[in-house]
Amino acid sequence: MIPSWVLDIFAAVMLVVAAAGAARLVAARPWQHRTRPAALADIDVAHLLMAIAMAGQLVPSLRTLPDGAWEIVFGVMTAWFGYRVARDAQVSGVRALAGGHCAPHLVHAAAMLYMFVAVSAPAVHGAGGMGGMGGSLSSMGTLGLPFLALLFTLALVGYSIWDLDQLSGPGTSGHYSLPVAPMPAPGPVLAGIGAGPTAGTGVAAMAASASVPAPAAVEPAGAARVPASAPADGTGVLAPWVATSCRIAMGVTMAFMLVIMI
Repeated sequence: MIPSWVLDIFAAVMLVVAAAGAARLVAARPWQHRTRPAALADIDVAHLLMAIAMAGQLVPSLRTLPDGAWEIVFGVMTAWFGYRVARDAQVSGVRALAGGHCAPHLVHAAAMLYMFVAVSAPAVHGAGGMGGMGGSLSSMGTLGLPFLALLFTLALVGYSIWDLDQLSGPGTSGHYSLPVAPMPAPGPVLAGIGAGPTAGTGVAAMAASASVPAPAAVEPAGAARVPASAPADGTGVLAPWVATSCRIAMGVTMAFMLVIMI
């Protein structure tokens, strides 16, 4: 038995996360800046949808879509972040799974899909998922493949701890910040002028260095160029710590829900 006020608190936190995700989308205006959706808007949309779904699972009056619709939503979301993680892995290898940009969101989306698909029949056909509990978990069905639920719980806790470390670490703005425009390549080095045996050696070295094209600046894999008119990420609701805090809240809530549904 879980007191209803505990579920209400978790649901209220999820509503705050949903509001933060919506505010970030409005502030960023991804419909005006086509580069932002590939970089950050998918994360804000994921936060918004996951938080709404979890609030509805925790409190019956907050339910929005039927379970079947949420299964489709999180199935698409899992496929999308799986694609993003695969692209990251092509560049970073296994590091994309440990601290990549999209790996934690893939775990979140897959955990949400699992909670909707694997819940036992009494909970689904009763009042719909966790919404029929009315503050009591005794009437809720259990999840199939409980070992998988345990693996999801451990992964969620691990990513939440990692996020807390990123949030508290000095100088760690997080992987939610917009890519910084690359600095222009430095000009030719005027070394060696007058250092040769003849006076013309330094001039020849300068001419040779000037004729070699400067190497292009290397941008992070998957990074999108952000036009100068795009809103700067790092202040207000677009601050990286806001998105990181939202992900921590969702990870803790998901882990709590999985534990009580095992």
